[in-house]
Amino acid sequence: MEHVPPPAEELARLDRELAELDARRAQLLTRRAWLLAALRPPAPTAAPGWNPSAWGAPPSGRPGAPAQPWGYVPPKQPSAPRSAQNVLLTLGGLLLTIAAIAFTLVSWGSMGIGGRSAVLAAVTVGALAAPAVLLRRGLTATAEALAALALVLTLLDAYAVHAVAAPDTDGLGFTAVAAGVLAALWTAYGLALGKLHLPLPAAVVLAQWPLLFGAWAAGAPALVVGWALLATAVLDGAIALWGKGTGARVTACVGGSVMAFSALMVGLTLSVTASGPLGALAPGALLLTAAAAALAGAWRAPRGFARAGGVVAGLAVVAAVGGVPAAAVPEGWRVLAYLLAGLALTAVVRTRLPRNAAIGVLVASAAVAAGALVGALPGLAAVLLGPVTLLSDVWAGSPEGFRSAVGSTLPWSELAAAPVVLALVAGLLGAAYRWWPSPARIAAPLIAREEPGSAGAASYGAGPAGSAGAPGTGTPEAGGAAAPGASGAPWYAGGRAGAPWFAGGAPAARRRPSGAALRGASGAGAAVLGWGALLLAGAVLDVPYAIAVAGETVLVAGLLALAVRGAGSGRDGSTAVPVTALVVALAAAVSAGLLSLASEGASYAVFGALTVLFAGASVRAGAGVPRAVFAVAATVGGTVLSGFAGRSLGLAPHEAAPLVLLVPALTVLFGARLRRNPVALPVELTGAVGALVAVGLAVPDAPFLALVLALCGVLAAGAAVRPERRPVAGYLAAALFVLATWVRLAASEVSFPEAYTLPVTVPALVVGFLRRRKDPEASSWTAYGPGLAATLLPSLAVAWTDPDWQRPLLLGVAALVITLLGARYRLQALLLLGGAVLALDGLHELAPYVVQVAGALPRWLPPALAGLLLLVVGATYEQRLRDARRLKDALGRMR
Repeated sequence: MEHVPPPAEELARLDRELAELDARRAQLLTRRAWLLAALRPPAPTAAPGWNPSAWGAPPSGRPGAPAQPWGYVPPKQPSAPRSAQNVLLTLGGLLLTIAAIAFTLVSWGSMGIGGRSAVLAAVTVGALAAPAVLLRRGLTATAEALAALALVLTLLDAYAVHAVAAPDTDGLGFTAVAAGVLAALWTAYGLALGKLHLPLPAAVVLAQWPLLFGAWAAGAPALVVGWALLATAVLDGAIALWGKGTGARVTACVGGSVMAFSALMVGLTLSVTASGPLGALAPGALLLTAAAAALAGAWRAPRGFARAGGVVAGLAVVAAVGGVPAAAVPEGWRVLAYLLAGLALTAVVRTRLPRNAAIGVLVASAAVAAGALVGALPGLAAVLLGPVTLLSDVWAGSPEGFRSAVGSTLPWSELAAAPVVLALVAGLLGAAYRWWPSPARIAAPLIAREEPGSAGAASYGAGPAGSAGAPGTGTPEAGGAAAPGASGAPWYAGGRAGAPWFAGGAPAARRRPSGAALRGASGAGAAVLGWGALLLAGAVLDVPYAIAVAGETVLVAGLLALAVRGAGSGRDGSTAVPVTALVVALAAAVSAGLLSLASEGASYAVFGALTVLFAGASVRAGAGVPRAVFAVAATVGGTVLSGFAGRSLGLAPHEAAPLVLLVPALTVLFGARLRRNPVALPVELTGAVGALVAVGLAVPDAPFLALVLALCGVLAAGAAVRPERRPVAGYLAAALFVLATWVRLAASEVSFPEAYTLPVTVPALVVGFLRRRKDPEASSWTAYGPGLAATLLPSLAVAWTDPDWQRPLLLGVAALVITLLGARYRLQALLLLGGAVLALDGLHELAPYVVQVAGALPRWLPPALAGLLLLVVGATYEQRLRDARRLKDALGRMR
């Protein structure tokens, strides 16, 4: 539902956008002036060593000195090699650090307690004081190196104190105290010397350990350790939001992420492994506190971090709230408790949470729902793919229940909640699709909400000053530049957040899905999940086989009704629901068909019902692709039924092949009835595929294969009667008749096929000659091709197995004559057919000699000759290409 603002609000928005345009124009004009100045040719520069004082002018920079010419660049004065100096001093600081470590580890024991204290105090104080002096001299790199040395020295001081002054104290406890003291020390040191980049990040790193090591030292339980991790993460979040320096804030962000993740893992582990609801309360409190901290940080964080904080908070709330009831139910039902908690997160759209944080919470809710759905995939895959095993033993007998037919060994008791999960999500999506304006109105506050502090939340110039054009408001009237992100339109009106529409923003229709698309996606998801819920429910309940088969068939009927009704209504302009219903209906039909293969009666009932359902859907559906898909599915179902009929009659596969041709014959008649209807061609192609199946069934028996090929030729000839099918079906019919003749001759073991083929060839050539006289533009393939192929090709096949020389000789002579006639009268069919037969016949005669020569040649010679040939062809590639094109053109000019 699109929000139409009142006229006053729309007028104010237009004024703001016009002000933005003016501000942007001023910026572009300023940039244009600068570019024009930069493109002007510079004035001639003075020669090197030019000295103004030599001409009586005061030196540059003195009062009263004349301005230098535009473009004049004074010669650079030699400067001190600060970079080399800094490198040397840095190396020196590193060497001092190494020396200090070696001294502490090696020479420390040879000194008394007073000497040790004096050395440590002197060196540490010197290392801490030196950076301040170096910073005043501009030696920043050296100061950083000595600051690193000071950090190491303070660590060594802590180690020395523990080794000498408090050797009996607990190591973890002392480390926790030392880390806290050093973190405070380095924080104060970094704030005092603000130019140093190392102390504050080092202090943040040290601050990660006091609470954690303290909890470990006290032998605290895992829950206390989780609280310590969470407290550290909260401290890191505060530093990341309000800390000083980019390094410290980045370090705190990384450390807080690690600590928060660890705290969440501790809380989640304790919640999942809790022995009861009471045991899950304490981990739930930890998780809820973590969620509150994440939302508090997301309230002020940038967009990406705010959304990430919303995701973390949402997942933590789900784990906390869902963990309590999950601990009280069996393991297979726990996913339902977490799913309900995740779906409850959608109420965030009615809160005043910032938009980015709310989006993160919604993403967490969607992730929980997706995870619950993924848990149901193994059972759904078993239900869909399990019946494939029935293909190896068709009609073996009706199994007792659905699980026996599926044949899966999944622990179905642990998947008891999977159908409920699918049904729950499907119901919510279906409700959203049915009552779509209501979800849109509920989400409207989230859509319209602006970020805290964003320019879109207030009008241009609406501040304490009050009026547009007041100084400091950033309006063009005030002479200032527009504030960054001062777009008056809300984020859903298109464009980037913080950028005007002309700065690269896209219209809202291209940047986010429309209401119709979202509604269509909801309906499509409801259809898929509802179908999966019903299938899984049958497997979990182990319903009887007959009920399972009937139920799946009824599901196909319902999905087909939804596809036909959705394609015809088009109320919301979205095709997602009918297309999804169509795809799911096809998948359900395949599943039901496979499941029915266990019983003969079930197979006839299911495939008969599917054929009728798809045929009815093709009649009721509108024109276009869905109607063609329905008709094709009905044709496939009829073909399968014809195959079942042959099996029921006890026929062998090759004997049942003619029965399979009944459906292709019906498709030819159906195509003749429909003519140029868009459904006709897909149905006829499906019938052709059925005919191909019949040919495959008849392959083991040659006489039946010849019969099936002849029947296919009759069907193709029947289709060729129609002018729109003649160019393809005519050639196909001729080829099938010729192929059927060859197969029949081979099956009869005829050694002289010419006795059967020549009586066909001579009349065919006479008919072709008369056709060419009547129509000189007729193709030679149509006139002479079938007649010549009827004799030449069978004779060639027999000649290759004939040990005598008479047949190959006569065939070669006939092929030579035909080739010459084709070249003389420019007939493409005669030239190509005769040339091909002549070449193959000659190859057959030369084959024994070629084999002998090949055996006598060295092994390296054939590869060498092949390589030489490739080189010659490659060197004359362009010429060969032109020759091939000329040959192609010459053949193309033939009839």
